[in-house]
Amino acid sequence: MPDLNGALWRKSSRSHEQGQCVELALNLPGVSAVRDSKAPEQGALVFTKAQLHAFLTNVKAGHLDL
Repeated sequence: MPDLNGALWRKSSRSHEQGQCVELALNLPGVSAVRDSKAPEQGALVFTKAQLHAFLTNVKAGHLDL
C-alpha cells in the first residue's frame, strides 16, 4: 500500500454541500487515490493511472451502479 501521507486531496466539483464528497489525490508517484471525504479514516481506493481511467470510464457509463 502506498504511503498516502503526502496526498493532496481534491473534492469533486459535483459534490453536494451536505458533505457527500468524493476526494481524489493525483500527486502520488505512479498511483492515484480516491476516498470518501466523510470518512477519510476508512482509507482510500488506490489505482494505477490506467486502472483509474478504466474505473472512471465504467462509473460514468453506469456499469458500477448499485
